Amino acid sequence: MCVFCQIINKEIPTQPVYEDANVLVIEDLHPQAPIHWLMIPKIHVESFSQAAPDVILACALGIQNLLKDKGIMQYRIVTNTGADGGQTVPHLHFHILAGRALGWPPG
Repeated sequence: MCVFCQIINKEIPTQPVYEDANVLVIEDLHPQAPIHWLMIPKIHVESFSQAAPDVILACALGIQNLLKDKGIMQYRIVTNTGADGGQTVPHLHFHILAGRALGWPPG
């Protein structure tokens, strides 16, 4: 079982930043900005490419609700797919970064 599934199943304790029926948001263990959260769908799917439209929609709505609840108006959302794309955990997740000016290009 993947580490994100273990977190979702409460096998690894964490303090959620946000949670609803479809997604869980946690703080990144190695933050790259003052705010660096991970939005994880509760259903296991390896990547954005493999996700069903309802999973993508649930994640998008979760991100909107989270940002509205936290009053964050300027941010970056990133998802990595595959090793060359920078994905290190084979479970779809979105990085939400905020709290400072973010440079470009990112990689």
